Amino acid sequence: MFTGIIEAVGQIQTMQPKGGDVRLYVKTGKLDLADVKLGDSIAVNGVCLTAVDLPGDGFWADVSQETLRRSALAGLKPGSRVNLEKALTPASRLGGHLVSGHVDGVGKVVSMEEDARSWHFRIEAPAALARYIAEKGSITVDGTSLTVNAVDGAIFHLNIVPHTMQETIMGGYQPGCVVNLEVDVIARYLERLLLGDKAAEPGSQSDISLAFLAENGFLKP
Repeated sequence: MFTGIIEAVGQIQTMQPKGGDVRLYVKTGKLDLADVKLGDSIAVNGVCLTAVDLPGDGFWADVSQETLRRSALAGLKPGSRVNLEKALTPASRLGGHLVSGHVDGVGKVVSMEEDARSWHFRIEAPAALARYIAEKGSITVDGTSLTVNAVDGAIFHLNIVPHTMQETIMGGYQPGCVVNLEVDVIARYLERLLLGDKAAEPGSQSDISLAFLAENGFLKP
C-alpha cells in the first residue's frame, strides 16, 4: 500500500524485453533505498512494482503483460521521468489517501491552464471509470494523490499547487499525454457490495443504477 505522496522523481534507465514482457531499471535519484530489500514494493508512476535487484543507485523490476496492458508503462522509454514512492509502513504518515498501486486505467490530459500560482488540469478518464470519480473525492494520477475539484462526464478537474508541479512529473505534462489512474478503492468495494448475492453469479457486472438501488431496498419509495 502507498499514500500517493511522491517521494522522488526517478528516471527509466533501461527497458529490456524478456520472455514476452519487460524488465526495467529505474534510477531512483534522491529516493533513499537504505531500508529497501529485495522483494519490497516501489510505486513507479502509481504502479506497484517489486524490486528484484538493487545495484545501488536504483532497482530492477519485472513488468507483466497485464501491467503493460492496464497502464501507461508500455509508453515509457529510457530517459522518461517517473514518480516514485516506497510502500508505507505502520509508522508512515498517511498524507494522501490509501493507494494500492493497482492501476485501473489510462487517462488523457485534456487541458492545463494557469490559475494564479496553481494549475488547473482537465483529465479524461476511460468511460468505465467515470462512475467512481466524485467531486471532492480522491484519485491517483501517476501515483500522486489528488482531490477532484469537479466532474463533467468522464472529465475531471484538478487544481495542482506549485509544490506538486515541482516535486512530481506533473510539471512536464502537456495536453494529450497519457497518465495512470487509480480510483478510490472504497468506491470499488462499495459497488461490489451493493450487488449482494448477484456478485457470485457468472458474468455479473457492477452496473449500479437508481432502479437497481430501489429494487434492492437501498432507496425509499
